[in-house]
Amino acid sequence: MSLCLENLAIRKSSGEVLFSSLNMRVEKGEVLCLMGPSGCGKSTLLDVIAGHLSDEFSYSGRVKLDGITLDAIAAHKRNVGILFQDDLLFPHLCVWENLAFALPDHIKGNERKERAMQALKNIALTQLADSYPDQISGGQRARVSLTRMLLANPKVALLDEPFSKLDKALRTQFRDWVVEQLKEANIPALMVTHDLEDIPPGSQLLSWPWNANVEEHVYA
Repeated sequence: MSLCLENLAIRKSSGEVLFSSLNMRVEKGEVLCLMGPSGCGKSTLLDVIAGHLSDEFSYSGRVKLDGITLDAIAAHKRNVGILFQDDLLFPHLCVWENLAFALPDHIKGNERKERAMQALKNIALTQLADSYPDQISGGQRARVSLTRMLLANPKVALLDEPFSKLDKALRTQFRDWVVEQLKEANIPALMVTHDLEDIPPGSQLLSWPWNANVEEHVYA
């Protein structure tokens, strides 16, 4: 399975071109990190892949996942997982209910709670099952948020500066854990970041300016 962008260009409704001729490929189990100045279109690119592009923008080119073109597929059918800098957990649901919400529809009844509780056991947070998001720490919310995304069995993961609101010590620990979870899921991942320290060792780095001939470098 791989994520491919072919000749991608994004424009504002005003006609301004954010970037053009972007080509990239991310294989399963790989993390490609995307860096660039504010306003260059990093988060907008993630919106294109996820199918959430606002009317303020338009794009040309193709987005393919495992050889299938996503451009005409509705967002909820793309199997794209997204992790933002804000955890976006539902405040009215407790931790296990937040996890259960992400499970596929074919999992019914008590099995939903059982799956959620097993996921919490896997990340050593079983004791927080009945807590609400505002009752747990930022680091704990971040772990629950990533776990919720992976429980939906996405075919690709998009991460939009997921470590930016964590303190430095926690950032390093959480980054390493996130990369471990993504490799275990064995799906391609595209991560936007402003900080070189957030780039996982051994991952690929694509730096601005992007163009058709850009080379991907493995970051040590």
